[in-house]
Amino acid sequence: MISLSDGERAPATDGAIVTGRGYRITVLTDRLIRVEWDPDERFVDEKTQQVVSRTFPLPCFDVVRTATGIEITTRTLKLRYDEQKPSSSGLAITLLNGATDVHYATWRYAQEYPQTPPLRGNLGSTARTLDEVDGAIEIPPGILSTYGFGVLDDSASLLLTEDGWIRPREGCGDTTDIYFFGYGRDFSAALRDFHELTGPIPLIPRFALGNWWSRYWAYDESEYLALMARFRDNGIPLSVAVIDMDWHITDVDPALGTGWTGYTWNSELFPDPPRFLEALHSQGLAVTLNLHPADGIRRHEAAYPAVATAMGVDPAGGNPIDFDVSSRRFMGAYQEYVLGPLEDQGVDFWWIDWQSGAQSAMPGLDPLWMLNHTHFHASARHGRRPLTFSRFTERAGHRYPVGFSGDTIVSWASLAFQPEFTATAANVGYTWWSHDIGGHMHGAHDVELAVRWLQFGVLSPINRLHSSTNPFSSKEPWVFGEPAATIMRRYMRLRHRLIPMLYTAAWAAHAEHVSVVRPLYHDASRDHGAYAHPNQYLLGEHLLVVPITTPRESTSHLATVRAWLPAGEWVDIFSGLRYRGSRDVALTRTLELYPVLARAGAVVPMDADPMSQAADAPTSLELLVIPGTGTSTLAEDDGSANPDRGLVTFRQTLEVREDGLADITIEVSHTGAALAQRHVSIRVPGVNDAESVTVDEDRMSAFGPLPADAEDLAPAGFGADLGVVDLTDGFTVRILGAERAEAFDARGVFDLLQQAELGFEIKRRIWNVVENGEAADVLAVLDLPRELCDALTEQFAAIAAW
Repeated sequence: MISLSDGERAPATDGAIVTGRGYRITVLTDRLIRVEWDPDERFVDEKTQQVVSRTFPLPCFDVVRTATGIEITTRTLKLRYDEQKPSSSGLAITLLNGATDVHYATWRYAQEYPQTPPLRGNLGSTARTLDEVDGAIEIPPGILSTYGFGVLDDSASLLLTEDGWIRPREGCGDTTDIYFFGYGRDFSAALRDFHELTGPIPLIPRFALGNWWSRYWAYDESEYLALMARFRDNGIPLSVAVIDMDWHITDVDPALGTGWTGYTWNSELFPDPPRFLEALHSQGLAVTLNLHPADGIRRHEAAYPAVATAMGVDPAGGNPIDFDVSSRRFMGAYQEYVLGPLEDQGVDFWWIDWQSGAQSAMPGLDPLWMLNHTHFHASARHGRRPLTFSRFTERAGHRYPVGFSGDTIVSWASLAFQPEFTATAANVGYTWWSHDIGGHMHGAHDVELAVRWLQFGVLSPINRLHSSTNPFSSKEPWVFGEPAATIMRRYMRLRHRLIPMLYTAAWAAHAEHVSVVRPLYHDASRDHGAYAHPNQYLLGEHLLVVPITTPRESTSHLATVRAWLPAGEWVDIFSGLRYRGSRDVALTRTLELYPVLARAGAVVPMDADPMSQAADAPTSLELLVIPGTGTSTLAEDDGSANPDRGLVTFRQTLEVREDGLADITIEVSHTGAALAQRHVSIRVPGVNDAESVTVDEDRMSAFGPLPADAEDLAPAGFGADLGVVDLTDGFTVRILGAERAEAFDARGVFDLLQQAELGFEIKRRIWNVVENGEAADVLAVLDLPRELCDALTEQFAAIAAW
């Protein structure tokens, strides 16, 4: 039997419950109320598939019983209930303060509300899959809305037993069990309490944050290892090797079913699996194998005798063992005798490729939910940190990362929807989506689409390149020719350089319930602009990503995307251009560049060596210092299953002197688990040079202007080598007499004009405008592509660092 969790009950705090005939109301917080209705009064204190804790500090509230029912009033809510079966006329909750829509300050049970985004409506959650979807889908509702309220329905959840197994609820189906969230626009607080109720986002292993290679292709051992070597020789780092279904026997007797389900290595392709897996591990690669757990365990499988015996079936009879997710006996045998030996050989986690339908032998049990639940917890054997890879399921699907969004269509429409889909999932804490980057099937060879999709993937929670068995659809960067191959290589290197920042975000998701990728309205909930562009999102602590999901204009070879910038100032981490916030902007980029902006005052920790092993903390850090005032963090741990966090805090301040120069101070402190010493350097875009750099009282000698680093996509600016420092002890960096760079990038404008397919004379006229410093509106009288005008206007509007 597999032990999956501890404890069966999750009762509410004493004093939080109000009862009456057939109902029970629990005031969990002054903004979170549970309402249960059961004529037989079989109320649930046990953990459910969705809810695992109901213990909150007891809030203050008043109860008044009237001739028409009861009223419960908290600091922020008033509940009115007629004490009958819940209905739209008998159960209502009003937001007393924090209401954001004067027309809809009261929620009524089962009532529908206008859905007219971005003005008003529910802000959505996520969906099980994007399988065979070409474009957008309708996203189900979540707990956040512009109205300030939402509902989590737990009525159909099964119960969790003490060891984490499941059992049905007692009683008839005429029951209600809902949780009302009335947090107004305090979305951060709503999500914190959502995770207190349903469980935290697990801390995924660090290796999952690197580049994944995946392809539906019948590789053999030598071919796969040669491919991994070619990536390495091309300077492209990988961290996860995904082996699709052809790792196992697929050519089976039709009398047994299809070859989609399988658990036995294909010895013709992989004659020595432990050798193959060890070779991948020696290159710093974690390994996941594809499973389609639909047809059970059949007589040709290596594990069949052991499973049959465990199930009380005579192996000599050869009768198939059905895959029954509701059977504790079968699932125990499956984990122990089928997957266990493969994990002993070196398989790190499993890709559950959902082929089990929506029904099981237990009414109400979705097979996929149980597969995710059991595979995730069982993957912790051997002292590992749990991880699985599967499609999303409702009922706290965020507890089972990583998510597989299904077989994506190769099209611009598919790419255009994925950023919004990824960010919106944060509304239910589902932060670890993995898409088929580049698309899985159909479509056509489109170099620009492949590059833009990869750029998005690099700036997504998980970056997994994937394609089908079509010999022309593979995603190795070199198959796209130049300059695409170089661009893709550089972004895949950037992905590994960003792992320190991404792992810090993973810790924040786990410990502070702040999703790695999230919509702008999570941080700027009262700004209309935060809702107007659902495709842009926040990444980690301080980055803002504005995906490009349409082709370039053919004359200028530029693509423009419209965006909204939150308050403050923002700096493009590739070009160094600086923008004022609280406004709409047009961001225009060549194929080589992508709109990624960092908040002024941020310190973005990056791995100085993109080829280092993703599973390990970097031995050398580069800090991307965005001039301004702000606080940033770096989180690390020892990689164990239940680690303590070591947290480094960077507090940056900027003071402008009378002579126009600036002094930049970065105070570095540490809490928690000790961190190793390592080499640290800094890069400061928007600064040309400085008078001096000190670490504590030691004056540094290696500092000065830095050119842009095209290979590692680093902006021009000022740099300093701080040497080997002790992050645990902390230190202070002072950049004194910093000289700001010009806001306007004349060379960048020249390059834009150079590549544009325009007449030489019109280019000369534009360049004269630039050289003479004429107003940007002069461009309006010229007959130019809109994208080129946008790019030039963007340059003219750039601001200096201070």
